[in-house]
Amino acid sequence: MIGPDGARPFMRGILVQSLTSRGVPFDVAVDVSNAVRDEVAQLGDVELQELARLAEKHLPDKYDLEAVPLRPHAVPTVTFARGEPAPFSKGILANSLQGAGLDPNDAYEVARELEAEMLREGVREIDRIALRDRVAVTIDNYHGPKAAGRYRTWRAAAEDGKPIFLLLGGSTGVGKTSIAVDVARRLEIPHVIGTDSIRQIMRLMFSRDLLPEIHSSTYDAHESRELGGLQGDRVIPAFREQAQKIAVGVHALLDRAVEENYSMMIEGVNVVPGLLDLDRYKGRAHVILLVVAGLNEKTYRSRFQGRADQVRQRAAERYLEHFDDILAIQDHVLSECEVHGTQIIDNVNLESAVLSVIRSVIASLSASLPRTARTAEGKSPS
Repeated sequence: MIGPDGARPFMRGILVQSLTSRGVPFDVAVDVSNAVRDEVAQLGDVELQELARLAEKHLPDKYDLEAVPLRPHAVPTVTFARGEPAPFSKGILANSLQGAGLDPNDAYEVARELEAEMLREGVREIDRIALRDRVAVTIDNYHGPKAAGRYRTWRAAAEDGKPIFLLLGGSTGVGKTSIAVDVARRLEIPHVIGTDSIRQIMRLMFSRDLLPEIHSSTYDAHESRELGGLQGDRVIPAFREQAQKIAVGVHALLDRAVEENYSMMIEGVNVVPGLLDLDRYKGRAHVILLVVAGLNEKTYRSRFQGRADQVRQRAAERYLEHFDDILAIQDHVLSECEVHGTQIIDNVNLESAVLSVIRSVIASLSASLPRTARTAEGKSPS
């Protein structure tokens, strides 16, 4: 490719970026760039003007590049109430939209369409409030009013000033940790801890003689000889004994988080509806408790083999030997969900489970935020 400053190699990625900046959908831009690359390979050196002609040739008729000239310097600047102005970023906006419950592809598409719209209109500078209004309108146009409402709620919660405490329960091997990591990233929750870690710390502090229930896994705590006072079927009583002790550590972490005003996620088998006093944080934090389940027994059982393949020290046989006990614990936790009105997320696949968790969080925030905060346009950050 020969331009004003001499010869340069053809870069398909640069052409893709050039086309998407002018409002061409990403997949169309990739197809056009591939076709142009193939022609350039046959033609050899081409002038910059010829490259533009080739792009026009392969572009569908409905895209008029002349209507939106490429002006990289004209990417709008976003002004904030405090701090320096910053260039509009599709990536930052797309990450924020994932926190509002859009899947990654839809989030990027909204961000791209919004950028193209502002380029077409020649917007050079935009206030953050006006930008948020545009974001909500774009989501509404492409994904409907419910999705736009989730975005407004999420941004209102971000301005609310209260931390978000998300507690994710569910029995062994159901996929809580994978879901928790992805949800925390999208919701920008900085602290994630598992009840396994809490239990391990407590083991260092309290001997087996003093607290025998915390020195076993959740599914085999009933086999501990030290828990001799339990009668009959010991699986659930032993599990609850352990969860009640771990609740002390959970409360300690949440107490510190509310004092320091930061959001936190706690995931683990020992997160059991009814065993945690969450009312103590009412008015000081947004608290959401959800339970992940594996409702298809065959699929649930197969996860343990996959888990053993990924983490060698965890043998599948150990879990499969106790699979009936694990199912019994899941059944008990699900029954507690019914009693306490806790929502259950069936982990059929990771992406749908992550979206379900995020949308459940948004629904809970919508119920707890003042109506003016969650419905007012332009009063939430992007």
